[in-house]
Amino acid sequence: MTRKHHLLDEDDVRVRPGRGKSRPRSKDRPEHSDAIPGIVVTVDRGRFTVELDDGTPIYSVKARELGRKGIVVGDRVDIVGDTSGDTDTQGRIVRRHERHSTLRRTAEDTDPVERIIVANATRLAVVTSTVDPEPRIGLIDRALVAAYDAGIEPMLVLTKTDLKPADELVGLYGPLDVPLHLIAGKKVPDDLRAALAGEMTVLVGHSGVGKSTLVNNLVPSADRSTGVVNVVTGKGRHTSTSVEAIHLPQGGWIIDTPGIRSFGLAHVDPARVIKAFPDLDALTSGCPRGCTHDEEECALNDVTSPEMGVRVDSLRRLIRSRSVSPDEEFTAGGRTQ
Repeated sequence: MTRKHHLLDEDDVRVRPGRGKSRPRSKDRPEHSDAIPGIVVTVDRGRFTVELDDGTPIYSVKARELGRKGIVVGDRVDIVGDTSGDTDTQGRIVRRHERHSTLRRTAEDTDPVERIIVANATRLAVVTSTVDPEPRIGLIDRALVAAYDAGIEPMLVLTKTDLKPADELVGLYGPLDVPLHLIAGKKVPDDLRAALAGEMTVLVGHSGVGKSTLVNNLVPSADRSTGVVNVVTGKGRHTSTSVEAIHLPQGGWIIDTPGIRSFGLAHVDPARVIKAFPDLDALTSGCPRGCTHDEEECALNDVTSPEMGVRVDSLRRLIRSRSVSPDEEFTAGGRTQ
């Protein structure tokens, strides 16, 4: 009998108990009625910075009663202990609120362990430069698939358009109905500021595309590290080394993440990708059972409208991205190894 493949996340990771004796756990758990709510803004080796609703940062640890329940940036939590925010004080996270969304990825498409990047994001901004480094279509497509799967609204932020026009990327992603925001130089356009206001937006992209520069221009006090692109490899150097949520002046949050080289999608069922294309999903009633929507018997092959045909091509490109190694790099001009 074939064992069903099961994906794990950090809540499933088992922690080896200590060798010393431990007191038996009581079945009665404290209610912590005095706990104060906040949001996790940084995570560093088991230590968490929780920002209270009044803006006070509290350095915290996770309470034992939470067990294997993981805590990531973006989580809404309740803490107890010293919540004054004074130097050398520490709080304790005693509850994690229900997550409204989780953005996940795996290291490889065959990796059984999911890695949650952030919790409760409402938008995912895939940041890519038009040049230096060249845009990697494979990573963009995979990030979009992960956003659709998580129920997070995606957008595409194209940087360095003053160095090279974004016409090719606009033509490629315009049919997907993904909001496009173009940045020339360091000035953040008003339409992007408006799109970020009141949202919790996570930035994803390769190193060197300008994520940290964008954060610093949105929030000058953020002081995120920036770097340059290697002239030999054409790749950026990792500058941001941690995930951090930062308040936006206009309201909402921006979450900067380290540059990534791959975006595994082991947790995504390709059949769910089409749910991001409701106009095409409505046309698949004639598809055979188990149709991947990228085969000879697919009902989408009967689409005759040129506009809808472009949409079908876009859908199938995203579906195929799930079956290609995440370590392969795709530029706007084709595939490289």
